[in-house]
Amino acid sequence: MARSIFKRFDPLSFSKLQPWLVCLSAALFFFYEFIQMGMFNSISQELMHDFSINASQLGFLSATYFYADVIFLLFAGILVDRFSIRKIILSAMIMVVLSTLLFAFSRSFEIAAFSHFIAGIGNAFCFLSCIKLATRWFPSQRLALVIGIMITIAMAGGIVAQTPFALLVHFLGWRVAVMINALLGVLITLLVYFFVYDYPMHQASEKVLDVVTSLPISIMKSIRLSLRNRQNILAGIYTCLLNLPIILLGALWGTLYLTQVHHLEKTQASLVAMMIFLGTIIGSPLVGWFSDFIARRRLLMIIGALFSLLVLIIIMFTPQLPFYSLLILFLLLGFFTSTQIISYPLIAESNPRYLTGTSTSLASILIMGGGAVFQPLFGWLIDLHWNQTFLQGVPYYSRGNFLYGMSILPIAFIVSLVAAFYLRETYCQPFTRENSLC
Repeated sequence: MARSIFKRFDPLSFSKLQPWLVCLSAALFFFYEFIQMGMFNSISQELMHDFSINASQLGFLSATYFYADVIFLLFAGILVDRFSIRKIILSAMIMVVLSTLLFAFSRSFEIAAFSHFIAGIGNAFCFLSCIKLATRWFPSQRLALVIGIMITIAMAGGIVAQTPFALLVHFLGWRVAVMINALLGVLITLLVYFFVYDYPMHQASEKVLDVVTSLPISIMKSIRLSLRNRQNILAGIYTCLLNLPIILLGALWGTLYLTQVHHLEKTQASLVAMMIFLGTIIGSPLVGWFSDFIARRRLLMIIGALFSLLVLIIIMFTPQLPFYSLLILFLLLGFFTSTQIISYPLIAESNPRYLTGTSTSLASILIMGGGAVFQPLFGWLIDLHWNQTFLQGVPYYSRGNFLYGMSILPIAFIVSLVAAFYLRETYCQPFTRENSLC
């Protein structure tokens, strides 16, 4: 009997499973933050009605999340390189859960903006923590696949924030739906507490090496070295701009655009917007695996930007697309823009390990800066020639109004294509002084 019990619990099998358990549990933090970022798409009309705000003000309210992200990302990267990631994730999760509760009870625009800002601070830590854990628990040759799966989990949060959350809002109201969201955060915090660890048990020597190599590097030197690496800037620009469909259409404006321009029901519109996240869920692990398989990063990034531009042009300039065509096109948009995930292993392979957090945070400042800049810019552009029409207390925008806002996207994709052309190929090799000069 005892022999059969020990046979069932194989320490070797568990040691193979633990890296996945650690990284996927940590990715649930990323999943939760995507719910916070994406839920505005499902409650945009309710927020405009309850707080009596227009598109520009809604854009600012949503962008407070990204303002906090940009402000704290560099600080987060420095902390992630120097302190326990487990403690960082737990502290950030608790802060985000409390801010979500505050948002649910907010009765003024200012309190709502403040609470959403606090949630954005938590987001500054989530992906950097996931990247750092992945580099500790997996070899470089598997990084793109692992990071792709982590982003897949995050996009699942984006899906939850669309149709499922919209149905919850429909039946219970947006405030109760946000409270349920906070309870989900408590559950995820417990999972992180039980399953996330900083290092594999058998790599104590590697932990010492990380500390020894990072301590002599000052914070300012870390920032300076990261800024001098052109790979970090170009990869950040690429991912920032290819991420805009998620930030603009998936997280905020998609439902309003689809209901007012394509005249879909709200549930149908949230389903179409959800397709961006579903496309990214399908694309991220596939693109990550294929990039690892062919040992190339740059080529796939160029292809992704080109096809994303093509799909976007069809969406923007084909009048009155039917529901099922919109489903397919938004799915393809999410799939092709998922090549953005290749930027993260490329950055990890272009920097020494002790700069992984700082370098990724600098790139992420550019990435999340897209939300901080382009969400309110999109709202300002559609307000620019708005004729002050209201429908049931909600501002009503024409197809022409939305085209002004969506003009951001093709320009962004062209710039991302140029950035990808100037990247240096890493061939999926971990950083060494020799390959950094190739």
